[in-house]
Amino acid sequence: MLQPAELPSVASLLQRQRDFFDSETTRPLAWRLEKLKALEKALRANEARFFTALQADLGKSELEAFGTELGILYGELAHVRKHLKRWTQPRKVKTPLLLQPGTSWLYPEPLGVALIIAPWNYPVQLSFGPLIGALAAGCTAVIKPSELAPASAKVIEEVLSSVFDPSYVAVVQGGPETSQALLAERWDTIFFTGSPQVGVKVAEAAARHLTPVTLELGGKSPCYVDANTDIATTGRRIAWARFTNAGQTCVAVDYVLVDRRVKDRLVDSIRAALGEFYGAHPEKSPDYGRIVSERHFRRLEGLKAHGRVVHGGESDAGSRYIAPTVLEDVPLQSPLMQEEIFGPLLPIIPVGDVEEAIRFVRERPRPLALYVFSKNARVQERVLRGTSSGGAVVNDAMMHLANPELPFGGVGTSGLGRYHGQASFECFSHTKSVLKKPFAMDVKVRYPPYAGKLPMFRRLVGLS
Repeated sequence: MLQPAELPSVASLLQRQRDFFDSETTRPLAWRLEKLKALEKALRANEARFFTALQADLGKSELEAFGTELGILYGELAHVRKHLKRWTQPRKVKTPLLLQPGTSWLYPEPLGVALIIAPWNYPVQLSFGPLIGALAAGCTAVIKPSELAPASAKVIEEVLSSVFDPSYVAVVQGGPETSQALLAERWDTIFFTGSPQVGVKVAEAAARHLTPVTLELGGKSPCYVDANTDIATTGRRIAWARFTNAGQTCVAVDYVLVDRRVKDRLVDSIRAALGEFYGAHPEKSPDYGRIVSERHFRRLEGLKAHGRVVHGGESDAGSRYIAPTVLEDVPLQSPLMQEEIFGPLLPIIPVGDVEEAIRFVRERPRPLALYVFSKNARVQERVLRGTSSGGAVVNDAMMHLANPELPFGGVGTSGLGRYHGQASFECFSHTKSVLKKPFAMDVKVRYPPYAGKLPMFRRLVGLS
């Protein structure tokens, strides 16, 4: 484990990984499949340790830890291993008449040495998820877990060091100064998950070396609830998507735009769902998490003051507990509606109709996710086509993350690049364009002198 005092060794670690990558050991398909299988075996063997660590860092129950972290990784690993052979093969594409005789190909090749900077809210999933893509692509990788989830970071390092040599996969621990030292080096690709503010700094550091970067950021993911919806199911799904992991999810429902005709019924439905989920005293529920740090607790307490609490509101600084809280009468210019909440606070904003909701979303930065609840297919399509977001779900929330066939990523300030499934492989790969020509039939029309050849060239490129 590299600690801040040992940061000069980051450069030597990077060189070791570069040397290992240049040896071409990671290129064969058999190697990649073997290492992905070893990773899955290690994850399964250490499930109990991950459960304990996630409980210590975030108060996650075993089921939530499995469903939102390890279960997603198992699904990703199975999907990647099933399809990796096809993804790694060169793909033939059409060749125009001008280039005949010849064939055109797309060759995927690994980018090289990858730096993965992971966040604290889903520390296991968001460390190993990008790593799966890096290994599938044939890269080596250095992972920087978040210091705000120390128990998980420790297990991540111990598990990976037990399976992989650090010249192939390494973990570097530390705080912001460690991240700065890592970003000062020249990597072949950087994958960052975190806030837009830090994402800007990562992009600036990558730009100094012209390093490709993937930014998985966040933002205020909106949810529109139409008057024509199943109120009970809608409230239950919104409550789950907002308050899972105590709301500390980048694609959580950040605020609800609801047709004012059903606003009160929706609030009652959310209240009822929270009672079913966590009981009358969520602080006693084994299924309700805690805020990751005192700083984030204080930030959320400040945000809570900007709305009228209609459900919840209780908190305890000693245990970093904030009850699932629903707020109304929220000023649109308040910090509650300007910052990503990233906690168990849910503002309810009444609107007149779907067009008002669309205008509301369009006036703000494009979100990482958008949700629409309606029985009306025309309303669904109007929201999907009238707004821009990294991803979207109709009549549910957050569940798109579980499908490896759906690339995940943001747009604009909510992110740059995509991953999951084949998109993860492509994220850590470069697609090399290749034209193959035979020596036979060396068409002389391409060579000087060019006098009188223009009409023939026009025909070759498809012009009359």
